Amino acid sequence: MITDNKDVLIEVKGLQKHFKNSTVKALDGVDATIKKGDVVVVIGPSGSGKSTFLRCLNLLEVPSGGHIWFEGNDITDKKNDINKMRQKMGMVFQSFNLFPHKSVKENIMMAPVKLGLMKKEEAAEKTKQLLDRVGLPDKIDAYPGNLSGGQKQRVAIVRALAMNPDVMLFDEPTSALDPEMIGEVLDVMKKLAREGMTMVVVTHEMGFAKEVGTRVIFMDSGKILEENTPREFFENPQNERLQSFLSKVL
Repeated sequence: MITDNKDVLIEVKGLQKHFKNSTVKALDGVDATIKKGDVVVVIGPSGSGKSTFLRCLNLLEVPSGGHIWFEGNDITDKKNDINKMRQKMGMVFQSFNLFPHKSVKENIMMAPVKLGLMKKEEAAEKTKQLLDRVGLPDKIDAYPGNLSGGQKQRVAIVRALAMNPDVMLFDEPTSALDPEMIGEVLDVMKKLAREGMTMVVVTHEMGFAKEVGTRVIFMDSGKILEENTPREFFENPQNERLQSFLSKVL
């Protein structure tokens, strides 16, 4: 690891990704440091490499080059057990990825019980507590088909939280939702941030970036072009490409 700072949770150095049938690099030498308690919000135009960057952080996309350290371990080193490390990295996708034939309770309990992290009774109690935290205590026995999009995404967040992760990765968690459901998911994410959860969030929600982010990153063409505190980022952008982007989205 580049640094021995105990506060650093994830360190990324020289991250590269190129897909086979493309001449364009999806990621082109990305460096990033994520500390415990950070809420890092990643924004940028479509195709800028945001989601690829996020998915590389837990090797859902395998980098073409560079290194990623998570809690001091180089996860790009094949000797390290990525499945074990992924248990500490919660991931929430655009699509909710819930099992339709399993109840909310079963969806949430399945991973911690199967992996031997909790006994059934403990997982059931944890599920009740977490559903209460996100305002869905009455949906514990419901099936995904009977939930709204916002409810499904809150269940997906709970499913990730049930593993007691050290970091939560969000890949455009509100982009598949109707406008009136976006707020209920963002409220849960804001609550997590207030409770000190380390988060990396790819999103188009600029209000969330301003209000909740500790740092905002702007990506384009597979590179990080600017990174700053929310206030400086939005009020005093330095990069011309970022200035142009913000003029269109704000």
